[in-house]
Amino acid sequence: MSDDDLIAAARGAARHSYSPYSRFAVGAALRFADGSVVTGTNIENASYGLALCAETVAAAKAMDAGRRGGLVAAAVTGPADVPITPCGRCRQVLNELAQLGGTDPDILCVGADTVKQIKLSVLLPAAFGPASLMQD
Repeated sequence: MSDDDLIAAARGAARHSYSPYSRFAVGAALRFADGSVVTGTNIENASYGLALCAETVAAAKAMDAGRRGGLVAAAVTGPADVPITPCGRCRQVLNELAQLGGTDPDILCVGADTVKQIKLSVLLPAAFGPASLMQD
């Protein structure tokens, strides 16, 4: 699957967004080393703090399906003209999945006409992850 296909999958996921409060529909698509893709969309809640971001939904779906690592790329789309990046929480969630497989995935931050490709380690330098809790 190409990066363009991954972006199209994220845009498709955004169509399922439940975002009645912000009206900011976000879609995410995660590509794994075996070529499979898992998508997610944001799900808002009247109690704003309980909302779920698209990236977190996709990562949870992947983990629920038994995926532990192998994350090589993620695309994040939204209705903004400029490329959007994952929020801090989502960066941490993606990092957990990536560190389980020892990868540093490309994050495709998608705007209306622009895509900015950034390594997850650049978005979340000196990340806390599974290795941070390992004890000898």
